[in-house]
Amino acid sequence: MDRVLAAAKAIASARRSRAPLKALPKDVAPRDEAEGYQVQYALHDLMQPHVGSLVGYKIGCTSAVMQEYINIPHPCGGGVFEKVVHDSGVRLPAAEFVHVGVECEIAVRLARNLAPSEAPFTAEWVAEAIDDYFPAIEIVDDRYVKWETLGAPTLIADDFFAAGCVLGEAVPRITVPDLRAVAGRAIVNGKEEGRGTGADVLGHPHNALAWLANHLATEGRGLHAGQIVLTGSLVKTVWLKAGDVVVMEFDGLGKVEATFT
Repeated sequence: MDRVLAAAKAIASARRSRAPLKALPKDVAPRDEAEGYQVQYALHDLMQPHVGSLVGYKIGCTSAVMQEYINIPHPCGGGVFEKVVHDSGVRLPAAEFVHVGVECEIAVRLARNLAPSEAPFTAEWVAEAIDDYFPAIEIVDDRYVKWETLGAPTLIADDFFAAGCVLGEAVPRITVPDLRAVAGRAIVNGKEEGRGTGADVLGHPHNALAWLANHLATEGRGLHAGQIVLTGSLVKTVWLKAGDVVVMEFDGLGKVEATFT
């Protein structure tokens, strides 16, 4: 546990100071993905005074394009915190990030708890627990000296690039179209930078949510009513510069906007 806490403290210090994170010393770096999640949970405790309470999760590497880009062939999870969840139209200083990027996502808000005792979860099961859907921008931050050299355990420990999100208007579950066919487009400064569909997210965004619920259940953790889950990007990450205006458009779900000043 001393190693876990030491790794969490090193990552928390880098995040608070916006200093690019180098590879952690071998005697501290998480040795596998399971230990990476233990560091992540310790990091959440350290970060909450600065970013607010845990209000949900993000799921990364849920599409083929992102698995190829990150070179990790399976989903990974990270935390979402109260103070970095924003409404559409927000203006955020690019200087608050090391190297800010955005991803095009379908988010959900849960209507009920998904307790670990209920596992294993299926896509059909978790679908019944959803209250609303949102068009979403996941904000990511390449806060690393060279992320390609860190490995999955350390990226997981640091919430897998997570830096917040921007949510559009909620869409009630009963009015949502077939998510597999929903097309999403990432538009920066009026130019389309990528597009994908809900089917690109593990075949269906509900599959990603089921993965997360089952993953948390293996560690005795659950999802809770009211929490937000970002189910994974439909497109490859788009890296930004100061002044960029981002719009994510989703057929049948609406759009969400943000400006990085």
